[in-house]
Amino acid sequence: MPHAPLSIRGLVKIHPGPVCALRGVDLEIAEGMYGLLGPNGAGKSTFMNIVAGLIEPTAGSVVLDGVDIVQNPRFVRERLGYLPQDFGFYPDLSGKAMLEFLLKMKGITGPKGRGALADELLERVNLTSAAKRKVGGYSGGMRQRLGLAQAIAGNPRVLIVDEPTAGLDPEERQRFYRLLGEMSAGRIVLLSTHIVEDVSTLCPRLAVIRAGEVVADTTPSVARESVDGMIHEGFVADAALPAFAKEHRVISAVLNEGRNNRVRVYVGEGSTAPAGFLRSPSTLEDAYLVLMRCARHELPPALSHAVPVAAGSVGGAA
Repeated sequence: MPHAPLSIRGLVKIHPGPVCALRGVDLEIAEGMYGLLGPNGAGKSTFMNIVAGLIEPTAGSVVLDGVDIVQNPRFVRERLGYLPQDFGFYPDLSGKAMLEFLLKMKGITGPKGRGALADELLERVNLTSAAKRKVGGYSGGMRQRLGLAQAIAGNPRVLIVDEPTAGLDPEERQRFYRLLGEMSAGRIVLLSTHIVEDVSTLCPRLAVIRAGEVVADTTPSVARESVDGMIHEGFVADAALPAFAKEHRVISAVLNEGRNNRVRVYVGEGSTAPAGFLRSPSTLEDAYLVLMRCARHELPPALSHAVPVAAGSVGGAA
């Protein structure tokens, strides 16, 4: 079977310490949106930086369109749009001046000149009205959108966005979703996040990473269906929650009206739901939390191993 356009094999990264950030990651990533979901510190940013050609892995290969970018990082850098988690700007420049500077640094211009291209990009990310304002006065969400503007310039083959929705209000987040959806046709878009909504909205396929290991390579629908019928919900008093959690596999607990907790538990095969708890429709967030909080032997079969993606396939959305 031929490899997908982006093929990762045996990827390992050990930082001084030693700290093992990635532990033998294998993924086949097709064109379109692909989500990398995991908590902070799981290894997502390390993975993205390696794919972007910014750092070298300790072992393994990353092959883009048949070219090993570990051996030839320039190949991916020339075809990359990248929005890192923390993007530095010059606070005294206006939004447009900052974007024009970034376009100049990347060697990108448009048919009508760099200024016209900057105007077009600012409009796409809903910053036209703030084009003349100093970046130092931008909100966190506005700075993220400015970073996205430079990332989508130049029609990149690979677009990497790392924790992009932090600081965005609901309206900005929906605009961001639409922009990424438009950009996914004919290219590889890697979305690294710990926010389940980002992945469930955008990504027909995802990998879940925990402590540097891929614990699932699947689709949102398969992940959700794998825990269907195993999620139960009920209420537990705040004072009783610690003891309750020792007896049951709690995957989430949200304080309700300052007294009780609305608790969701995972009831695996051979286990019994707590008294008073009712079966609840499963979500992608449930599946994700089960992967984060359960040992492999406790997982349902569909989540207990990675599901390989066929080259050219993007799976089914949920």
